[in-house]
Amino acid sequence: MKLLKPIQEYIKTLDTVSLSEERKAILHPLIAYINSKTQEEQIIQLNFICTHNSRRSHLAQVWAQAMASYFNIPNIACFSGGTEATAVYPMVIQTLEKAGFQISIDISAENPVYHITFTTDKTPLLAFSKKYDDDANPKSCFAAIMTCSQADAGCPFVAGSEKRISIMYEDPKVSDGTSEQKKVYKERSEQIATEMKYVFSQINS
Repeated sequence: MKLLKPIQEYIKTLDTVSLSEERKAILHPLIAYINSKTQEEQIIQLNFICTHNSRRSHLAQVWAQAMASYFNIPNIACFSGGTEATAVYPMVIQTLEKAGFQISIDISAENPVYHITFTTDKTPLLAFSKKYDDDANPKSCFAAIMTCSQADAGCPFVAGSEKRISIMYEDPKVSDGTSEQKKVYKERSEQIATEMKYVFSQINS
């Protein structure tokens, strides 16, 4: 699977060396999970979960799927969900577009469905806000990756998951309506992208 050139170039600029040992330790359970499934030649399903499935969980899903392609890790399917459904926040879409993703609206509604293209030879990701147990998501044999503390506390049991991993990110929502919004969303996207790049660089394919 060949990544779109702007995304390849963007990923090359991400500096994983700058990651702290504390963050690497937080990411280790995800690395170990993916490696164990890879060794067994099993399909790897990752469901990134946040409260509203509107910001962090989508950024994590998209960047994880892109990094799997970048490092040629096979059999990876990334999903996202929330404890409730709202809508993907528009600044998330704008931020991903600036990083090189090609995005179009498939269904325009209160909860739009976006087509997110990142490779030249793969069906686009469908991005829309949904509960983690939506029909679009796996029902079993997946890792539930909790990306916010509210979802982590409010969803102590994720039905069907075989592994639960907490990788928390600060909500860029704090910048909404301020002059810092674009900067904050870019920073959060870059943080998630960098950490997903580190995760997939550690996979023994």
